[in-house]
Amino acid sequence: MESPLIEVEVHLSSGLPGLSIVGLPETAVKESKERVRAAILNAHFEFPAQRITVNLAPADLPKEGSRFDLPMAIGILAASGQIKSDKLEQYEFIAELSLTGLCRAVPGVIASVMAANKAAHGAIVPVANQAEAALVEEANTLLASSMLEVCAFLNGESQLAVARPIVAGVQAKNLPDFSDVKGQQRVKRALEVVASGGHHALMVGAPGSGKSMLASRLPGILPDLSSREAIETAAVYSISEQGFDVADYKNRPFRHPHHSISAAALVGGGSIPKPGEISLAHNGVLFLDELTEFSRYVLEVLREPLENRRITVSRANQKASFPASFQLIAAMNPCPCGYLGDQQRGCRCTPQQINHYRSKL
Repeated sequence: MESPLIEVEVHLSSGLPGLSIVGLPETAVKESKERVRAAILNAHFEFPAQRITVNLAPADLPKEGSRFDLPMAIGILAASGQIKSDKLEQYEFIAELSLTGLCRAVPGVIASVMAANKAAHGAIVPVANQAEAALVEEANTLLASSMLEVCAFLNGESQLAVARPIVAGVQAKNLPDFSDVKGQQRVKRALEVVASGGHHALMVGAPGSGKSMLASRLPGILPDLSSREAIETAAVYSISEQGFDVADYKNRPFRHPHHSISAAALVGGGSIPKPGEISLAHNGVLFLDELTEFSRYVLEVLREPLENRRITVSRANQKASFPASFQLIAAMNPCPCGYLGDQQRGCRCTPQQINHYRSKL
């Protein structure tokens, strides 16, 4: 979410030809040496027959992903004198390279462009990331479809396309709301209060009474996202496994995880921390259907984000903090069979079963 600056340093020296990458690279970063070599050769540049050392600084920060392909290739070409280096300090380079030198999309571009803009740098990103990069309106963002285009730009031979702001042209979708719900006046009134005050809510009712249907329509009566909320939400989706769709830019997210979800999937985690369902519901609604079927441990981990509206995930090598300001809407049955108080169908549960069922809250 914060996108710290990584400096890619390249040194050429005499010795046995080879390419070494240092600075805590993980597997995808280590494998970039083969992509970079093939991209340079297929772009008709010369790959230096020297000992090449690439350092990713700061050295104590773990590096992951394929976003370092382009800066590594540019660094090698600049160090070997094949391209000019006078513009390198003005821009930050973010892209994965194909074996033919094409620039492929990478996750997390929104946070990277925001950080580059804060540092008064321009950013060069793949054309495939144009929709995300263009959301940061005040940034100087250029688009490249291949490494060859970037090299031509650095040599002053051509210009790169500019990412045009698209926020003004993005309209909120017409989400389903209460206009097509017949009856249920008391529940609709309660959810209107929930929407107005940003409250959490628990709905208790028999199966088929409309709990899930009403909860799914709550985002439709919430106000549109502000500019700050929209860019925050987009940044979370940009770094997630799900990815960001610009068509959802103005809409509040609605997340509906299954009750078998693990704690790590709910709050975020992994060896390299990624946002979980509570962060994907940031500025939106998190709906937990069949609340009593969720494990006790999973529900307990919701305490901190509900209070602090953030979640911090700590791992041995890394600590990450994700926003988690969401409205929690839950639904459950009144008893194990679900028909306590139902006039059409009688309940078959004993008082002890009902008390045990409700005690799970």
